[in-house]
Amino acid sequence: MSTAPATPADAAAASDVAAALREAPFVRVVAAADGDSLAASGVLARACRESSIPFQVRVDPVPDPTPGEGDDVVVGVGAAGGDIALAGVEAASLVAAAVARELGVAPDPMLALAGVASAGQPLDAGDAATLLDTARERTTVERRPGVATPTADLADGVAHSTLVHAPVSGDAEAATAALSGLGIPSPPSDEDRRRLASWLAIEATASSARAAEAVERALRPHATPEARFATIEGFGDALDAVARERPGTGVALAIRDDDGLRTAVLDAWRDHARAAHGAVTAATTGRYDGVLVARVDADDPGRLGTVARLRRDYRSPEPVVLAVGNDAAAAASVDDARLGDAMREAVRSVDADGSSAGDARRATARFDGIEVSRFITAFREAL
Repeated sequence: MSTAPATPADAAAASDVAAALREAPFVRVVAAADGDSLAASGVLARACRESSIPFQVRVDPVPDPTPGEGDDVVVGVGAAGGDIALAGVEAASLVAAAVARELGVAPDPMLALAGVASAGQPLDAGDAATLLDTARERTTVERRPGVATPTADLADGVAHSTLVHAPVSGDAEAATAALSGLGIPSPPSDEDRRRLASWLAIEATASSARAAEAVERALRPHATPEARFATIEGFGDALDAVARERPGTGVALAIRDDDGLRTAVLDAWRDHARAAHGAVTAATTGRYDGVLVARVDADDPGRLGTVARLRRDYRSPEPVVLAVGNDAAAAASVDDARLGDAMREAVRSVDADGSSAGDARRATARFDGIEVSRFITAFREAL
């Protein structure tokens, strides 16, 4: 068991984390499969490398950061557990950036900001605003009208964004036809971008009152025309997708500057978007008191997490969505609903060998060899 000081999940002090890492002979980072956790892992890994601290990073949609053996230090990012946990109300990327500075390393502001954006937190307030100022000193960053995309191709961005779910989502041909019908030229003017944003907002909010708030994450992005990704929010979207779809590729991008990885990350983003949006549309649903259950043909908890979030934000009249495949599940909630506890109780009641992870508003699980209806019942009872 590691002797490193444990840090409470909701109050990770950067100085304490840095002190533990500085004394560690080896650091193991175990991160949840989401954009904020991936970005935070990259910021920590880069700081460890600059500080000559050996490290390893692993991203898992059902993370289990158990304490390290011997003097190793295990850092749980976006997940409780390990010797240190970077998980709580504040974006993990902001905590990781503070840890890097405590180690004497300047964090990559674009990577950290992409993590903050992926967590759905503002970029122009608190510590994020300081990172934004640093980013502006290094490259062009402009808040502009339009839609958040990781690529300059607007049709590509609208079709494959997982920040929004609309009739054209997951369908590049339909998105191209829609932009053509709107008369959006290339390159577009600011007025063209406003028309596109207004159209997308109307399309996305037609089926859910909650969507009017959710769609704001996809609008008025911070454009970064000289960087690897077209907008900071789009970069965050790509990080979230690659963390769930191809975590190894995501880790490689997060820990080193390699322009060759951009193509692989965008390919994963597109694949993830097509799969997730297709599952949202094709899901068989059941509505219960406070819970919408979406049964889908997907067994990866990372993909199911995106399905649950998109269903919650754009298609669900209930505050909690449970997306279930044959041997995996993910849940997303509008408010604190102890989803992590409910998921653990459900898995424990139906599959002693299953695993789960989560917090108050999101959770994932793997289970095997049971009737899905049993799991759904167990989750609803636990919730």
